[in-house]
Amino acid sequence: MTAWRPAAVAGVVAFGASAALVAQQPTFSSRLDAVRVDVLVTDNGRPVQGLTAADFVVLDNGTPQTVDLAIFETLPVNMILALDRSKSVTGERLVQLQDAARTALRALAPRDQAALVTFSQRVALQQALTHDAGAVVAAIDFAQPGGQTSLFDGVYAGLLAGVNDPSRNLVLVFSDGIDTASWLSPAQIIETAKRSDAVVYALSPKDAGSASFLRDLTGQTGGSALEVDSLKELSGRFVAILEEFRRRYLLSYSPKGVQPGGWHKLEVRVKNRRATVKARPGYIGR
Repeated sequence: MTAWRPAAVAGVVAFGASAALVAQQPTFSSRLDAVRVDVLVTDNGRPVQGLTAADFVVLDNGTPQTVDLAIFETLPVNMILALDRSKSVTGERLVQLQDAARTALRALAPRDQAALVTFSQRVALQQALTHDAGAVVAAIDFAQPGGQTSLFDGVYAGLLAGVNDPSRNLVLVFSDGIDTASWLSPAQIIETAKRSDAVVYALSPKDAGSASFLRDLTGQTGGSALEVDSLKELSGRFVAILEEFRRRYLLSYSPKGVQPGGWHKLEVRVKNRRATVKARPGYIGR
């Protein structure tokens, strides 16, 4: 697992050094040679609770695996906010985005952590992961909007912000427009998402222009891309995403019968019941 220092990440992305960014890719979780996969199981749109490891079928490149662990709502959450601070997010839009972020922070448990990444023409780690929600609120209030939109670079920084922490990483992205200033390309961000074990949820106004990229990104992590009619919806949506994330299962298995490197196609199913299962479609092994 590549070592990352939050301050170093902030410095690198703030100066737009794309070559350095690409060279320092995260590795999909293989702590103790185990693969971790976040899974959402629903029945008619409602999360299914009470499942155990024995209830899941996991295929890694078509080969059945033994699920060793199915944790539900027991690990702390790292909520990493990656928020658009371009010149279009001003006035009432800024107020509503700040209110939504504060509301989500109030919904965290004491054991959880939060971090804040902002992106305009620059990307900055305004606050590294911390248990102090007040510090994140202060960073939200301090960061001022302006400039163009480095959405791709901002997502990249969000994916890296929790890479060294064993907790479950939720990257919550908001952007109201298309990318106009990133050094990195969409393909590079998707590749990074395949190497990260973070789950990304993204929100944007309808017809914002970034919906296609956000759908591809969230699909690679097992998250969701949501469009809102009004930014007044953001507070409720942020909290609903956090609540849904807490109800996801964290599966763990030690890969058997598959080559370690390259792309691994994942299939996750639930035995003996009708349910909808959402998980990342695969990962890049080390």
